[in-house]
Amino acid sequence: MIDLRSDTVTRPTPGMLAAMVAAPVGDDVLGDDPTVNRLQEQAADLFGVEQALFCPSGTMTNQIAINVHTRPGDEVICHSQAHIYVYEGGGIMANSGASVRLVGSPDGLVEAAEVAAAINPDDPHAARTRLVALENTNNRCGGTCLEFSSIEAIRDVTRQHKLGLHLDGARLFNALAVTDRTPRDYGATFDSISICLSKGLGCPVGSLLLGSGDFMHEARRVRKRFGGGWRQAGLLAAAGIYALENHVERLLEDHAKARSLGNCLAEQSWVERVAPVQTNIVVFTLADPALETALINGLLDKGIRLISMGQGKLRMVAHLDVSMQEIERACDIMSAITL
Repeated sequence: MIDLRSDTVTRPTPGMLAAMVAAPVGDDVLGDDPTVNRLQEQAADLFGVEQALFCPSGTMTNQIAINVHTRPGDEVICHSQAHIYVYEGGGIMANSGASVRLVGSPDGLVEAAEVAAAINPDDPHAARTRLVALENTNNRCGGTCLEFSSIEAIRDVTRQHKLGLHLDGARLFNALAVTDRTPRDYGATFDSISICLSKGLGCPVGSLLLGSGDFMHEARRVRKRFGGGWRQAGLLAAAGIYALENHVERLLEDHAKARSLGNCLAEQSWVERVAPVQTNIVVFTLADPALETALINGLLDKGIRLISMGQGKLRMVAHLDVSMQEIERACDIMSAITL
C-alpha cells in the first residue's frame, strides 16, 4: 500500500527506534526526565528562544498558546483555512472562549493590510482583538509557504496594536527547507511557535511549543489543565531529538516526490486544477466533484491511499515512508485511470 494520506502515517526508522530504546527517562511532570529536558533545551536553542515545552500534539500546543494569549471574549485573527480553525474541534471557542476573525487568500497567504483591517476598534460592542495566528506551511492550501517579508509586516501590525503573534509551524521545517531563513529568524519574530515532530520529521508522536520564559510558565500551567502532563516521556522525546538531528535536511526529498505527483496529476483529464506544489503537500481539484468517491475507491483498490478535503478537493502528502520508486508507481497507476 502506498499511503499518501498524510505525513503523520510515518513509522519510526530503525535509528529512531534505537534512540528511543536507549533513552534515559524520569518523570516529566516532576521535571526530571533528562531526555525531555534535553529535547526542550535543544529546540529552544535552535530557535533562539528562552524555553520550549514538549506536548503530545500540535493541536495541544496551538490550543495552549491561544489560551495563554487570550481571555474569554477576545478574538483571534487567522486564515480561513487555518488548522486551528478547521481541524481543532472548535477549540478556540471551547478551550478559550474566544471568537475568530477570518482573513487570507485562497492560496493560503495573509497580508498585513488585511490583518490591520480585521482588528476591531476599542468598542464595548466588539470582541477585543488579542491574537494573530499564522500557519506556515498552510496545509489546506497545498503546503503554501508564507513570504517572510509578509510575516515581518504582520509583526509590525501586531506590535503597533499590542497583539500576540502565534505561529502554527506544524510543517515549518518544510518551509525553512525552501527559503533562506533560519529557525532563529522565526524565534525572533513570533511570541509563540508550535512545531510538530510527528509529520515530516517522522516521529511517532509529539510537538513543541516555544516562547519566552514568562509565556512558557503559563503554558506549562495550561498544559496541566488540558491533561497534557506525562511521565517517562523521554522515550518519545528521544525520537524528537533524533528527528531534529537526522530528518530535517532530507525534507527536500519529500518535496521532489510531491512535485512528481503534482506534475502527473496536472496531466490527467479528470483533474481540474493542481495547487502550486511548494513543499510536500499536493492538493488538487477534480473536474467533476461527483467522481470523488469513485476515484478514492479506485485508487484504494490499486494500492494507493489519499485523503478527501471535501467538494472534489483531494490531498496527497509525500513523506519518508514513501520512496521515489513508489511515487513513480503511483503516477503510472493514476495515468492509467479513466473516469
